[in-house]
Amino acid sequence: MLGLAKKEVATIWCVAALFAVCAVAQQNPGAEPYTVVHGWPVLPEGYVLGQVSGVGVDSHNHVFVFHRAEQSWAQDKSHAISSPTILMFEGASGKLLASWGENRFLEPHGLRVDRDDNVWLTDRALQQVFKFSHDGRLLMTLGTERAAGLDGAHFNKPTDVAFAADGSIYVSDGYGNNRIAKFSADGKFLLDWGRKGQGPGEFDLPHNVAVDAQGLVYVADRSNSRIQVFDANGKFLRMWKSEELGRPWGLAIGPDNLLYVVDGGDLKPAPPDRGRLLKLNLQGTILTKWSRFGNYDGQIYWGHDLAVGKDGAVYVGDVYHGMRVQKFIPR
Repeated sequence: MLGLAKKEVATIWCVAALFAVCAVAQQNPGAEPYTVVHGWPVLPEGYVLGQVSGVGVDSHNHVFVFHRAEQSWAQDKSHAISSPTILMFEGASGKLLASWGENRFLEPHGLRVDRDDNVWLTDRALQQVFKFSHDGRLLMTLGTERAAGLDGAHFNKPTDVAFAADGSIYVSDGYGNNRIAKFSADGKFLLDWGRKGQGPGEFDLPHNVAVDAQGLVYVADRSNSRIQVFDANGKFLRMWKSEELGRPWGLAIGPDNLLYVVDGGDLKPAPPDRGRLLKLNLQGTILTKWSRFGNYDGQIYWGHDLAVGKDGAVYVGDVYHGMRVQKFIPR
């Protein structure tokens, strides 16, 4: 570039760089809309997670993880897990801030954080739903310990919990009862709906539940490979089912009022299978999807639950061989 002024050279290089970026974009038009954050979270030296069954984010961008620790592969679920089963990480850095829940849970499953930053947990083997304060103080218990049943005081392997704006509590109950149970904010049983089946309003493993700002209830009907939508009293409104949607395992309403879904796949013993994340509007249109089945960073192996932070970060917990939580951020 002999004879050109420094300013002209700088301009030429800027234009060349711009063309290079455009060329890469044209060559890779299907680039995923989210990217995994490598090295998140930061675990203490010598520490590994067990099967991560639940994940949630509070108003301070603290990420709560519910995991099965040393009991991940245990056949005997009658003894409490001795390690802390609830870990709280800083969302931005991944630093471990707190841990609790040792010697309390048998088979961790779902986790939700309510608008007051209370942490709600479900335990399949204990047959109960618990409300804890942010620092781990027990505030409320629903269900009867180690006793299965089908009424307002009993569950049969409950899976998840969600809340309406008025504080109403919805429990997906779950592996045994195939119903949704509704309680008042103070824990009084109000009503339930659903039974095992494939018709509208019936379930085959309601695995996750979410409530939007209008009070509509979204249920991940896992073994029926669909999402069903109901009003606050259990009236069936619509369902979404397609090959693209796959088999929903977990749901979360994001701060953008969109529905985030983890398709955990079909429980095949070996690949090929699916592990992906989707974002839908509340009319059921799939807006974007990303990730794939696998155990490398950014891939999903039996994605079990997900949560969305105020900053748009998506957190996903893997059970089975995954045994981890991953953070994805928009590109």
